[in-house]
Amino acid sequence: MAAELLCCFFLHPKRKGINERGKMQDMDAVADQAQKYIDVAENLEKENSEIHLLQKMVYSLKMMVNPQERYMTFGMKAREELGKAEKFEPNNPRVTLIKAEDIYFTPEQYGGSKTKGMEMFKTALEKFNSFKPKTALDPNWGKEEAEYFISQPAAK
Repeated sequence: MAAELLCCFFLHPKRKGINERGKMQDMDAVADQAQKYIDVAENLEKENSEIHLLQKMVYSLKMMVNPQERYMTFGMKAREELGKAEKFEPNNPRVTLIKAEDIYFTPEQYGGSKTKGMEMFKTALEKFNSFKPKTALDPNWGKEEAEYFISQPAAK
């Protein structure tokens, strides 16, 4: 359920509407709702890459409400969770996808790069092309997002 909430938020057009209307506080409510499910999932399985990836996404949502005030808390927590996700499953294509997004959307003065992000989207797509979920219930989202970014014209 947490995966569904977060994936729907990140991939759904409503997210764009929240950003455009300036209702960034709505992101806190979405993150808080998702957090309830993540807490349950993490109590069941502590070393699950997907759960830590979702936790990273929640912290990122909270940071996006006010990046200047919240980066040192939620931004750092998000980075830590991404590291855990990668540690538990280094070949998880969604980890590479989220890293690509972070690099792509981070301003250059803070270490971001459209070029490096695009390279990582391509790496993520390569991983998606060889990725096989362990079961029909395992997460299998993200490939379309990597394909979308790769299909975009080069950033200036």
